[in-house]
Amino acid sequence: MGGIYIHIPFCKQACNYCNFHFSTSLKYKEDVVSAICRELVLRKDYLAGAAVETVYFGGGTPSLLSEKELALIWETIYRNYTLDLKECTLEANPDDVNDTFLSGLRHTPINRLSMGVQSFEESDLRFMQRAHTAGEAESAIKRAQDAGYSNLTIDLIYGTPGLSNALWMENMQKAVRFGIPHVSAYALTVEEHTLLAHQVGKGKVPAPMTEQAAQQFELMTAFLTAAGFDHYEISNFALPGQYAVHNTNYWKGVSYLGIGPSAHSFDQVSRQWNVANNALYIKGIEAGIMNVEREVLSVADQLNEYILTALRTMWGIDRQYVTKRFGTDYLKDLEEKIEPFLGDRVQQKGEQYILTAAGKLFADGIAADLFFD
Repeated sequence: MGGIYIHIPFCKQACNYCNFHFSTSLKYKEDVVSAICRELVLRKDYLAGAAVETVYFGGGTPSLLSEKELALIWETIYRNYTLDLKECTLEANPDDVNDTFLSGLRHTPINRLSMGVQSFEESDLRFMQRAHTAGEAESAIKRAQDAGYSNLTIDLIYGTPGLSNALWMENMQKAVRFGIPHVSAYALTVEEHTLLAHQVGKGKVPAPMTEQAAQQFELMTAFLTAAGFDHYEISNFALPGQYAVHNTNYWKGVSYLGIGPSAHSFDQVSRQWNVANNALYIKGIEAGIMNVEREVLSVADQLNEYILTALRTMWGIDRQYVTKRFGTDYLKDLEEKIEPFLGDRVQQKGEQYILTAAGKLFADGIAADLFFD
C-alpha cells in the first residue's frame, strides 16, 4: 500500500508560528492546481504500482480549493492510480466550513476532515493570528457533524503565553463534549523565519515556557486517556479504531508520494522534496521537469528514521522488525544504546521498546541518543 500527500500552498493570512510553505496571494491558485494534476501524471510510477490506500490534502489551507479544483485533482488520481482507499483527509480552517464547502465535498471521496482549531480561547487565536474566531470553530464542528462528517480530527496548540492550565483543560473538555474522535496537539515552538521568531527576538512577546508546556502535555495525556482516548503517538490521541491511517503509515515507514510545491516523498530508501516556490514549481512542471532534491538513505539513516518515528508511537520499536530489516548486529548495538534508558524512560514489553509516560517528554532526545552514525 502507499499514500499520496497533496500540498495546497495557499492561506488567507499568515499565522505567527507557521513555517510551512504557503502564499497569502491566491493569484496562481488555478495554475498550481493544474501543475498538481500534471505532477500526478508525471510521477504515477513512483509508488511502483502499489495501491493507494490514503490521500491527504494538507497545506497551507486545502479548504480554499473550489469544488471544481478538487474535482480536477480527483479525476487525475482516478485515471492514473490503482486505488484501495481507506481514508481521504482534507485539512480545513473553521472559517471555510460552510454549507457550500460541505456540499462540494460530497462529490469527492473525502471522508475525514482535519480542522485547524488550534484553540477554543479567543485570546489564543488572536495571539496566533488565526483567521477564525472561537465561535466559528465551534460552529464549524457542529456543521460538519450535521453534514455527516463524524470522522473528525482537530489540531490544538498548548504552551502559548497566557494559556493557563485551567484554560488548556477547557480546550480538552470542549473537544470531548463535541464528540471529537481524534485530537492532535502540539506545543508552541518558535521556528526560524516566522513572525513569532521576530516577535520573540524583539521582546514583543515572551518565549514559550518549557515547564508550562510540559505541565499541559501531562494534563492533556491524563485527561484524554481517562476519557477513553489512546495516546497512540506523542502528539496524537484517538478513540479506539479512530487512528489516522495516513499518518500512522508515515510512522510505520510506508511509502508515500508528495505532490505540490515543498511536498516530500519517501520510497523506503530515499527522500525527495519539491521546490518550495510556487512560480518555480509551476515552471518546472509545465516543462515536464521535476524541480526536486533527493537524498539516498544509508542503512543507518533508514534505521534512524525508524527509531525516530516508531519510538513516538504506542507500538514502539519492534526488535524483530529491526532484526529482519537491518540484521542482528544492528539489534545488538541498539540494545546496548537503549539499556541506560530502561526503567524510567523506556520499558520493554515483549519484543517492543516503548516510552514510559516520563519518557514521552524526552522522546526526540532519547531517539537522538539511539541514532547510528
